[in-house]
Amino acid sequence: MDPRRARIAIALVFAVHGTVSGTFAARLLSIREELGVGTGQLGIALMGQAFGAFVAMTMAGRLIHRFGERGALRLSMLAWTMVLPLPALMPNIYTFAAAMFVMGAAAGTSTVTTNAQAVVVEHAYGRSIMTGLHGMWSVGNLTGAGIGALAVLIGLDVRLHFVLLSLTAVTLAQLACATLPAAAAPVPGAAPPPPRFGVPTKAIVAIGLVGFCSSFVEGASHNWTAIYIEQITGSTAAVAAFGYAAFVAAMAVSRLLGDQVVRRIGPALTVRTGASLAALGALTVALANHPAVGIAGFMMIGTGAAVTIPLAAAAGGRLGATPAQGVAGVMSITFTAGLIAPAAIGGIADLTSMRVSFAMVAMAAVTMAVLSKALGRRRIPEVVKAA
Repeated sequence: MDPRRARIAIALVFAVHGTVSGTFAARLLSIREELGVGTGQLGIALMGQAFGAFVAMTMAGRLIHRFGERGALRLSMLAWTMVLPLPALMPNIYTFAAAMFVMGAAAGTSTVTTNAQAVVVEHAYGRSIMTGLHGMWSVGNLTGAGIGALAVLIGLDVRLHFVLLSLTAVTLAQLACATLPAAAAPVPGAAPPPPRFGVPTKAIVAIGLVGFCSSFVEGASHNWTAIYIEQITGSTAAVAAFGYAAFVAAMAVSRLLGDQVVRRIGPALTVRTGASLAALGALTVALANHPAVGIAGFMMIGTGAAVTIPLAAAAGGRLGATPAQGVAGVMSITFTAGLIAPAAIGGIADLTSMRVSFAMVAMAAVTMAVLSKALGRRRIPEVVKAA
């Protein structure tokens, strides 16, 4: 394996994955208007995505066992990039929820395969690069959000937008995957396939709980930034889309710089500091009466929560029986927050207000800070580069 070439290739895969996610999130308001539903109904429907991801993640290890890291990555990225137009084609909230389950299954599988491949590349590269790779995901997410904001400004139909983006994304993803080294084909009978539903170890659970809190904080912001900025602070749809882009930009910068911070102060202190900033940002959002203040709060959330999930994925990949099993164990717990966040934020907003919902986000960030010691006090050790 050429570590530098492999790092560039997997970074592009992360960027494409993020672009698809950012594109969907930036046009969620457009889809909601097409469906004609409220925030509570939309929140419940969005649970389908997290549930699909959770189910798929528990079985991703078997996919990697069957096709190898690169083969599984190519298949899962094909599914993720091609599924994007599906939610926009649904005629009602019920079929939209079903589309969310399918989209979530594709997202969950591709999340495990990209992170498992990234753990392998990180070991070959010889130092911590996982946060930077997730930074490329955020760069892609920002790209998708920016294109989404432009699409809103020019009035581009969401269905046409998604089809065009999907075709571009699938091409780039497959080209990037083709440059990754192929693992040796598995020898039949040499090793049994991993269990469909493996029970995670205590260490994996502890790391997963940190990721769970971060996923709740991120999920609340990813799903509701645009809607919050428009409805609560009284902005236009274009400003709301820009607000989401600003949130993603803050995450991207934090992740791109995060590896340097982790090498200096270690993962636990990095997460604890970031979680405190995210809590302050969520409180700022809850009190915001102007779009600029709300956007500033979301940027604080993005900056503070950015590095936690990458560090949790890397830690799980090093502790699991295989990188795929470790990543899958952590991510299954982490993504469970996705089952809760959309409905929790939307449901509490219907019963009280969106401001109260984001006070709850602040509590999740504080909990993340308390649990951060599970990631270890020391810096991530350097590993010897592969020959």
